[in-house]
Amino acid sequence: MSDRRVRLGRRGEDLAVAELVQRGYKIVTRNWRCPVGEVDVVARRGDTWYFYEVRTRRGRAHGTPEESLTEAKQQRMVEVALTYLGEQDVNPYAADWRVGLAAVEMDRAGRLLRLEIYETIT
Repeated sequence: MSDRRVRLGRRGEDLAVAELVQRGYKIVTRNWRCPVGEVDVVARRGDTWYFYEVRTRRGRAHGTPEESLTEAKQQRMVEVALTYLGEQDVNPYAADWRVGLAAVEMDRAGRLLRLEIYETIT
């Protein structure tokens, strides 16, 4: 992955985290990895756990951020969330948790055009 793409992804994550904090979420961790996969942001608001994938795009040549989130990735996110909750000794069948998406679009100069938070995608 190119440095430019990594920087774009990091900037998108930083913008998404700032928006989540502004909306009252507590950020628990970022870029959590396990053998099943990874999640960009784990957050809580009240008693609810949120597992966010952040998708950042510059332009629409490759579609919108929402269009880039495949069914397979959504399923992996559920598996990662279940793994994370298990490692935290949280019963996923008793806890309130959601898998969400932060969609970030920027212009070619790197200015934010749009940031949407979807609390539930599955």
